[in-house]
Amino acid sequence: MKKLSILLLIILAFSLILTGCTGNITFPGEINQDIITADEALKMIEDEEVVVVDTQNSGDFEDRHLNGAVNITRSGITTFGPFPNMLASAAKIESTLGENGIGNQTKVIIYDNNNNMDAARLWWTMLVYGHDTDNMKVISGGLNALKRAGADFISGDYTVEAAEYSASEKNEEFIADKEEVLAQVNNPAEDVVILDVRTLEEINEGIIPGAVHVNYVDNNKDNGEYYPANYIQRYYPDNGITPDKEVIMYCQTSIRAAQTFLALHNAGYRDLKIYDGAWIEWSSDSSTPKAVPTGAPAKPSAQDGS
Repeated sequence: MKKLSILLLIILAFSLILTGCTGNITFPGEINQDIITADEALKMIEDEEVVVVDTQNSGDFEDRHLNGAVNITRSGITTFGPFPNMLASAAKIESTLGENGIGNQTKVIIYDNNNNMDAARLWWTMLVYGHDTDNMKVISGGLNALKRAGADFISGDYTVEAAEYSASEKNEEFIADKEEVLAQVNNPAEDVVILDVRTLEEINEGIIPGAVHVNYVDNNKDNGEYYPANYIQRYYPDNGITPDKEVIMYCQTSIRAAQTFLALHNAGYRDLKIYDGAWIEWSSDSSTPKAVPTGAPAKPSAQDGS
């Protein structure tokens, strides 16, 4: 009987690891809603009415893109002022999406060739302007994952029938400004965490005081695909970023921050914001406090690289 009990305990412990048990942590949102594999994407393209969006720059798109894809570049969804790569206006988003055959009810599949960051930034932009999350997915690993899955690529430009897109009012719940970040720095709330997703070299030049550092590439496996949700659910809590807190994330211009936003959202986090002015705005203001980082991100206690 004793041997049987020990065996059952071992089986239970092993099963908890495999299923990504996170102890008493509750994740409020749906899991694995936003990120799909290349194989899943190709099946959706075959079986459903979708618009596939390639977010490479126009030159790389013309060289190689998924057959049937349209091209939405970073410049189509951002502005150049007052700081680079900030969220574009609703009017610009309506024009960009509509010109590429995307309407309000269109199911959109997005990919890039840039560590998932540009695909995630388009996904976040559409989220801010009201597109249903059920109707937009990001392909984990982007173009390289599609290549491994045997996708057909072509070169050249494309034509598409335009659609009408009507953006909702910008949802400020997903955006933080400098004043909000400064208020957290000056009077930290226990249920708010600032997250810097830049590289170690960048943060060594300065960081927002009190920010936690987790490089956005830590969301990716070696092959460029996102880690699964159960890995993210362990990795971030191990670094003090739990789903019961509001997470304000930033990078240099908050393109990479969108990649982390998507990883967390896909793992069930919901109280998420991007500081869109980012480090470039913060560092250009001589009145804002700056700090040097301490420590390094912890690794999750039970890794799952599947």
